[in-house]
Amino acid sequence: METPGIVIRSAEAADADLVVDLARRTFIESFGEYNTPENMDIFLHEQNTVERQKAEVGAEGRDFLLAYVDGEAVGYVSLRVGEPPRELRGEKAIEIVQLYSEKKMIGKGIGPALMRAAVELAASRGFDWIWLGVWEHNHRAQAFYRKWGFERFGEHVFFVGLDAQTDWWMRKRLSQDPV
Repeated sequence: METPGIVIRSAEAADADLVVDLARRTFIESFGEYNTPENMDIFLHEQNTVERQKAEVGAEGRDFLLAYVDGEAVGYVSLRVGEPPRELRGEKAIEIVQLYSEKKMIGKGIGPALMRAAVELAASRGFDWIWLGVWEHNHRAQAFYRKWGFERFGEHVFFVGLDAQTDWWMRKRLSQDPV
């Protein structure tokens, strides 16, 4: 199912600069007001460096999908195949690492279009579960994920700089009908 006016496409290694720029801008827009400038600086320049982000675009086990409106990249979702939390070990699971839209585009269908594309990609590759981490205080995102059928199943600590924050793990069982 497509969303009128929104184009979703896979990013390739050549898109690394675009992905990194979009990732950094949307992270700052989403979390800058909730974290100190020092912690944001540590996160962006030591924990999640430009070099590290660029290396992930096009890497094996990683997928980045970009959302465009009128030719402008306005959001993205990244997925990763890796070791899932204990509760999903032994299952075929893929993680949504990030799903962000530019603030000006929130409420315009970008998030649902990206989620639909991520779920369809995961289901088409035979994954049984799709999972993610979401900040415990990000109630808007939690409601969005619940609407898509995700349920909370655990939590872990996520550092933004020196600030230990709690992320909830949420998961969705994939079926023949991914949406």
